[in-house]
Amino acid sequence: MTIKVLTFGCRLNTYESEVMKQQAAEAGLDNTILVNTCAVTSEAVRQARQQIRKAKRENPDARIIVTGCAAQTEAGRFASMEEVDLVIGNEDKLKSESYKAVPNFGVPVEEKIRVNDIMSVRETALHLIDGLEGRTRAFVQIQNGCDHRCTFCIIPFGRGNSRSVAMGPVVEQVAKLVDNGYSEVVLTGVDITSYGADLPGQPKLGTLVKAILKHVPDLPRLRISSIDSIEADPDLMECIANEQRLMPHLHLSLQSGDNMILKRMKRRHNREHTIAFCKEVRALRPDMVFGADIIVGFPTETEEMFRRSLDIVEECDLTHLHVFPYSARPGTPAARMPQLRGPVIRERAARLREVGEAALQRHLQGQIGRNVQLLVEGKGLARTEQFTLTEIAEGESGDIVAARIVNASQRHLMAVGL
Repeated sequence: MTIKVLTFGCRLNTYESEVMKQQAAEAGLDNTILVNTCAVTSEAVRQARQQIRKAKRENPDARIIVTGCAAQTEAGRFASMEEVDLVIGNEDKLKSESYKAVPNFGVPVEEKIRVNDIMSVRETALHLIDGLEGRTRAFVQIQNGCDHRCTFCIIPFGRGNSRSVAMGPVVEQVAKLVDNGYSEVVLTGVDITSYGADLPGQPKLGTLVKAILKHVPDLPRLRISSIDSIEADPDLMECIANEQRLMPHLHLSLQSGDNMILKRMKRRHNREHTIAFCKEVRALRPDMVFGADIIVGFPTETEEMFRRSLDIVEECDLTHLHVFPYSARPGTPAARMPQLRGPVIRERAARLREVGEAALQRHLQGQIGRNVQLLVEGKGLARTEQFTLTEIAEGESGDIVAARIVNASQRHLMAVGL
């Protein structure tokens, strides 16, 4: 083993893990495990600590460096683990110099911590990478941090304030990835619909999407990650309507279907806006599908409030649900609100997942008989333009294959090449 990376959490972490591995290698590091953590839930933190212990048992001679959002917000907790040799902040994990002075084993806890004030970071540099090892689609970071302060969320304290990457370097990176054989690029960040507010001229996400599609004409598929629908700009809506290379799948940062809960979460949209947005987008692009993040069991959530989250799945015709049982994060306003009991939260999460499974099944059944373009991921699996997992025998990893959907299972489609 030379350098191994354990990645938790979001697509941005996936991208950054590749940068970390590249920077650590340039620094001459070897026999090291880099752990890129997530802080979005207490469960994510627990899983990271569990995997750190496991990694040390399996690689007793390896050094372990922990970074990521949980390391930024809970540095002392990770530094106190005897398995951990160094804790690096979220900004420094992307710099080669951070990996050039790893302390010797057994140093005091306070000497293990190298975490800066993330709120003092004002710029985000684009790190050029050739691609992502073992993946058929590439991620490009266009933005980092978040200026909003949702009452349940610890991420701004792990990522800092919103800062954007200039359009020119983003377009250059996408062109480079296409030259390296990637057929699909995903734009990612913490809050990508806030893109450009800190740049000269304040370009919007839609401006960037237009620039990429114009200046990289050989890019077959462009995909955007989770968006805040309230920030969708006119250029983005125009791209949704007219640009077939922009994939017809949007993942919404929805969080709840109840207006009072959304207000207590300090979200900026309400259920009526979300329903209207989905209706408008589908009028522009009839093949559009929506995923959504929904938190269940938020403090003060009643059964009636929860039912509005159940109802919005059908009202917006959501297809891919990410259900998060509410997890109190120390230091957030929601952690000081009246909490629901664990069994209630778990029961509601199970019910919402059942509704989500039914919605997915409706989508899958509705695809049978349709012709699609599949991006083959390898091992007989591919993704449709709508990001639906599909089983197919034809094609090699990275190929785009014309196919017909012939059947569906509980979780994915089945297709044959045309």
